Amino acid sequence: MAIETVRIDEQGREQLIRLKRHTGVDTWNVLCRWAFCASLAEKTRPPMRLFKGEPAVEIAWRVFGGAHHELYLALLKQRLKQDGYELNDSNLQEQFRLHLHRGLGYLAANRAIRSIEGLATMPKQHAA
Repeated sequence: MAIETVRIDEQGREQLIRLKRHTGVDTWNVLCRWAFCASLAEKTRPPMRLFKGEPAVEIAWRVFGGAHHELYLALLKQRLKQDGYELNDSNLQEQFRLHLHRGLGYLAANRAIRSIEGLATMPKQHAA
């Protein structure tokens, strides 16, 4: 079981552009890692949503996760088990995408994130 490609919709792309501008983090994969982990830190499941149309951004899984791509996959699998989902490719892909987009929303809405320092010291509560 694995994820081959990280797919980000247009709203997520706009959030990444804003985060890159505010934080100075040059690569989207690093921002996506922060977003994914921010969502995993929440106790609740990410809300279901439909992703319409073609993705605006695609990143290879190994680029997303870098040297630690296996760790990110293990974290996702643990979260699926915790949330009561069956471990299969479909659930992995769906839940990863939901966590990633929820996390991007948290980071983009957080007014404290206006620099790399704001990102690094982000409190656990993500509300703006």
